[in-house]
Amino acid sequence: MQNAQPNASHFINGAYVEDTSGAPIECIYPATGKVIATLHEATPAIIDQALSAAHAGQKIWAAMTGTERGRILRRAADIIRDRNRELSILETLDTGKPLQETLVADATSGADALEYFGGLAATLTGEHIQLGQDWVYTIREPLGVCVGIGAWNYPTQIACWKGAPALACGNSMVFKPSETTPLCALKVAEILHEAGLPAGVYNVIQGRGAVGASLVTDPRAAKVSLTGSVPTGRKVYAAAAERMKHVTMELGGKSPLIVFEDADIDNAVSGAILGNFYSSGQVCSNGTRVFVQKDIKAAFLKRLKERLQGAVMGDPLDEATNFGPMVSVDQMDIVLGYINKGTDEGATLVAGGKMADRDGFFIEPTVFADVTDDMTIAREEIFGPVMAVFDFDTEEEVMARANDTEFGLAAGVFTNDLTRAHRVVAGFEAGTCYINTYNLAPVEAPFGGSKASGVGRENSKEAINHYTEVKTVYVAMTPVEAQF
Repeated sequence: MQNAQPNASHFINGAYVEDTSGAPIECIYPATGKVIATLHEATPAIIDQALSAAHAGQKIWAAMTGTERGRILRRAADIIRDRNRELSILETLDTGKPLQETLVADATSGADALEYFGGLAATLTGEHIQLGQDWVYTIREPLGVCVGIGAWNYPTQIACWKGAPALACGNSMVFKPSETTPLCALKVAEILHEAGLPAGVYNVIQGRGAVGASLVTDPRAAKVSLTGSVPTGRKVYAAAAERMKHVTMELGGKSPLIVFEDADIDNAVSGAILGNFYSSGQVCSNGTRVFVQKDIKAAFLKRLKERLQGAVMGDPLDEATNFGPMVSVDQMDIVLGYINKGTDEGATLVAGGKMADRDGFFIEPTVFADVTDDMTIAREEIFGPVMAVFDFDTEEEVMARANDTEFGLAAGVFTNDLTRAHRVVAGFEAGTCYINTYNLAPVEAPFGGSKASGVGRENSKEAINHYTEVKTVYVAMTPVEAQF
């Protein structure tokens, strides 16, 4: 049996810390259902210890030059790349995602974020504004202590996506991973401090919702960055707003993927597979509403069914496996419930639709056709390997239907008419759009949503604006005039 027990449950002030009086958190390997580690939830004393360490460490960190901070972040990126395989194995144990995937998409993208923001750290300057003889200068300042709350689908990546820009700007962080995947963020913290990060600058504590609420509402926290569901986001956003904290909300989606009749069918099928079955469908930006123009619907579904034969379920640690389990038994049950609703409400089951006959939390890649816009599987985020295929006739019709959702995280279009492609993405009500591809998220590009799918942007230079404040200084070079 796999054993992934960490040195301790928490990483605070540059060291592992344990407090066994906290409620136990079992880490379960989704491929077997077996417990591979037991950690403990942060007690009030642990929460206070982490926030106090972050508050003290931030002062030391912010006093360093951007060049010094960037050097440490880039050194951490190098260490992560050197240890990519062991970190990828841990990610697979934590999430159940195939090693074939984690080797290229998880720790590596975390390293990209640390390298990118490490490179930006020395460039974060203000500006000079001349006003006749007077002038203004601006100073870009860190916010202070940032709270990061992670989701369970990309634990290493999210720990870095939140940590890298926060740290580059001179902030400190207290990061709470999902209680479902508690292991990977501890390694990120360990590596950052090994690379030279001062004690207290990046802390990790474990816990469920109550621990997150304690972090969000603490007056020492200046900023909250959450990756999670829309209902959780609404609660966290409201709690942060009560105390006028800065927020970044990267929430869920029910994103449209439109395939026009002139699209390359194989490319469109590839995009639909990436947008529905990568990470077993557990990706917030997934294009789970696939709108296919009627003339090519039959050809699209035929090719899709052929390609689904290439899904290899098995031991996620075997690099031949390319399709893994749900992250937990609870998530498996949620997804199976949606599949039953799809059948009950009259959608046509084209492929999959049931649990796999094996240990663990595996669900077959599932495709429904003849889906209508009012069905439950068309309206609600499923977060599993369930694709809904819709028919459409005209561009005008499909655009109205694509945007008819509370969500606005991502959207994609496949067509060989580039004029139409740019017209369609201009019309999408979504923060992250794709033309003739899907679900790529390089650190150089902003990522985030609109409407209920979020506030703010992660990655790219845009993220700097969400982890700093600009101070304006007016300098008068002439006598002061007053009305009396």
